[in-house]
Amino acid sequence: MAGGWSRDGAVQEQIDSTVEDALQRARSELPRGESLTHCEECGEPIPQARRDVMPGVRLCIACQSERDRQRTAYSGYNRRGSKDSQLR
Repeated sequence: MAGGWSRDGAVQEQIDSTVEDALQRARSELPRGESLTHCEECGEPIPQARRDVMPGVRLCIACQSERDRQRTAYSGYNRRGSKDSQLR
C-alpha cells in the first residue's frame, strides 16, 4: 500500500537499506590482517585465545571494552528514499 509520496514497497526498501548500511558499517569495523601480540594502546599482552578467535585483533580486552563504551550511538535512520524527509 502506497502512502503519501511513497510508492508500493518503498517503506520496506528503506528498511532493507538501513539494515544493509548497518551491516556494511559493522563489517568495515572488523579487524583485518595479522593479530598483534601486544595491545597497541597499553602494551599489555593479548592472550593467544583472543588472537585465535578474532584474527587481526589489535587491542586487549580492557582497551577494546573502553573503546566500545566511548563509541557514540549511531542513529539508525536512513532517509535516502523518503520523500517526506526531503520536505521537512
